[in-house]
Amino acid sequence: MNMYLIILAALAAAAAAGVGAYVMYYPSMEVDYTAMENGGMSSESWKDIALDDVKTGETFTISGFSGKSVLLETFAVWCPTCKRQQDEIQKLHEELGDSVVSVSVDVDPNEDESKVLEHLDRYGYDWRYAVADNEFTQDLINDFGINVVNAPSAPVIMVCENGDTRLLDFGVKTSDELKSDLETGC
Repeated sequence: MNMYLIILAALAAAAAAGVGAYVMYYPSMEVDYTAMENGGMSSESWKDIALDDVKTGETFTISGFSGKSVLLETFAVWCPTCKRQQDEIQKLHEELGDSVVSVSVDVDPNEDESKVLEHLDRYGYDWRYAVADNEFTQDLINDFGINVVNAPSAPVIMVCENGDTRLLDFGVKTSDELKSDLETGC
């Protein structure tokens, strides 16, 4: 009985910390906290992993946008918070045009390119969308922590023109807040 209560308490604590979604979606992955334990130093190898644009089929990497600011959003198509964040990204592009690159990467392993394509067609989004593989997802987790794949927290990573990165505050960011973050930089 005592072991049952300990396990139940551990699961409740993990869920409160946002780990429950990770374990549910990525049960075979292990979190490598090395980057976080070393003062936030990271490999940022995720920037060099090839992603496929679900709309055009074009293969690209985040590092390929060197010299431009990039907003990398992780999301899932079932997530209403993500939809609200994408609406704000769309407003940002209406104001700034292509001066900033946006990439939305689906991190739900139960979703595929067809679901993502249906999502962006339904809402008229026209920036790059891709589906993350396990390596990309794991590298993001290693560099930014587990919540970077917690879609309902609306994670957005800013990659500055010089390649530096910054995880923006969690929660939906308005187009004005995103614009301010872009002006502030990394």
